[in-house]
Amino acid sequence: MNLLRSLSRRCRKSVATGALTLIASAAVHNSAHAQISVFKSASSPWLQDIVLTGLLEGGITANPARPDNGVDFGNFFGNRANQPQLNQVDLTLTKAIDSTKQDYQVGFVLQGLYGSDARYYHLLGVSDTLLRSRYQIIPAQAHVDVHAPWFTKGGLDMQAGILQAPMGVEVLDPTVRPFYTLAYTSQYSVPFEHLGAMFHWHISPMFDFNFGVDTGNQTTFGKRDNNNAAAGYFGFNVNGLANGKLNIVELSRVGPENAVAVLGPRANTAQRWWNDLSAYYTVNDKLSLTGEFNFLHDDGLRAETWSVVTFAAYKITPSLTFNYRGELYRDNTGLFVASFLTNQSYMDALAGNYAPSETAAPTTYGALTLGVTYKPDLGHGIRVFALRPEIRFDRSLNGTSPFNNNRNTGVFTFGGDAMIGF
Repeated sequence: MNLLRSLSRRCRKSVATGALTLIASAAVHNSAHAQISVFKSASSPWLQDIVLTGLLEGGITANPARPDNGVDFGNFFGNRANQPQLNQVDLTLTKAIDSTKQDYQVGFVLQGLYGSDARYYHLLGVSDTLLRSRYQIIPAQAHVDVHAPWFTKGGLDMQAGILQAPMGVEVLDPTVRPFYTLAYTSQYSVPFEHLGAMFHWHISPMFDFNFGVDTGNQTTFGKRDNNNAAAGYFGFNVNGLANGKLNIVELSRVGPENAVAVLGPRANTAQRWWNDLSAYYTVNDKLSLTGEFNFLHDDGLRAETWSVVTFAAYKITPSLTFNYRGELYRDNTGLFVASFLTNQSYMDALAGNYAPSETAAPTTYGALTLGVTYKPDLGHGIRVFALRPEIRFDRSLNGTSPFNNNRNTGVFTFGGDAMIGF
């Protein structure tokens, strides 16, 4: 514990400002290696398939308005205005399962993450009090995966442990999302992390049924659970529509998510209803489109959000892609969209404790983000190298002034990130 705190103090000032330089230097000198087969020489085929991967990501969000508190309202990952930061350094140990095979399989995923992104992905009672600086550490994933040839030809996939929440288009892993910043939907209307189990039943090549149960969004058991009730998922995937070009994912979730410290005993029975519908369409080998509709209702807070998000990606060259994201997001009560002003305040709010934050009146947000991803194949064992500059405009569409310390109805930000991984 003391070693981690000491490391965090030493790195706080220097590691963020040097992140982009370090990434670029690593690319030039080809110092990264391909994913490592940890037990390549083992006699067991199961051990031979265990691989280790790593990723380093740093970014910045520039705000010409220079908010007095130094925080970009409505932005989690790039929340510190005009300050570079080290978002992620992570290592992942994986033994993957192959759902297409009709036999029993057992695998796992272990992922540790250090950086500023970790502030928002803790589990209460696991890592939320480990470090209190901007750069924190989490077990991002730690689950056992099982494929069983049960019920149907496709069988059943099971995951149990610490899981990334499955709902929504944008995720924690920066290599599989188009932008450095996240949509409002991805920050405020989908869960982040779970302790529990998820099941994926492959009923047919075209249809999957998904369900699961967990202790709640970013909570665990006992005193570190913000209430005493469980929550769970149910939904489906429809695959390969429109001659294989269209996939649809629907996922719903229900369970109490508010803290007893805020609502009292009613928190154990007041349900939160999450619903997310996403469609992914590949127009051709250059253009792909994604649409997402989300609706959330909270019985305890008597609050609702709804949103529509659209994405487009056009491959200009094999290494250069143009990205678009447009969003319409409604926070009916002003209770969901917030910026958290200290390194611990997001998790403190989740637990029902005092949490310094910046909020806004009920607002309909419009947001447009444009950017490019430069992702060349550097070879020499480098799994991924990417640069992602972006420009973003957010605006209140109903006359409120949520941005730049409640001074402005709209805000321009410029930023992006760089990443390298083996």
